[in-house]
Amino acid sequence: MKLGNLRPAEGSVKKRKRIGRGNASGWGRNAGRGEKGYGSRTGSTTAGLFEGGQMPLHRRLPKRGFHNNFKKVYEIVNIRDLDRVTEEIINNESLVKAGLIKKLDSNVKILGDGDLTKAFVVAVKAISASAKEKIIAAGGKVSE
Repeated sequence: MKLGNLRPAEGSVKKRKRIGRGNASGWGRNAGRGEKGYGSRTGSTTAGLFEGGQMPLHRRLPKRGFHNNFKKVYEIVNIRDLDRVTEEIINNESLVKAGLIKKLDSNVKILGDGDLTKAFVVAVKAISASAKEKIIAAGGKVSE
């Protein structure tokens, strides 16, 4: 068997439907676009949720609650996890390398769950009071 001899499985590849190539093809005249109207014109597009003038589903359904678009979401890192970091300065780069957070530009908050064995200099967006105490008690520093 050679690469030049490979063929797709029987029946897996169909010819494409050639629209607007005469009435004998079955897709001549209006080419499946119906008669007249916006949809029959070249370049016609509709918004994804458009339902032909009917009241769209997203407007028919009741709205509930409140969604804050300006909410800040923090990725949580506990004190006990900081031992996995090999560098002395803990920032977003070192946390990504250690696999504790996913994105370099995410907001990080360090919480005080667990114990700390090494001294670190911590430079992240937010830190809880208990975590701050434990870092200072272990001989580290917190830079804002």
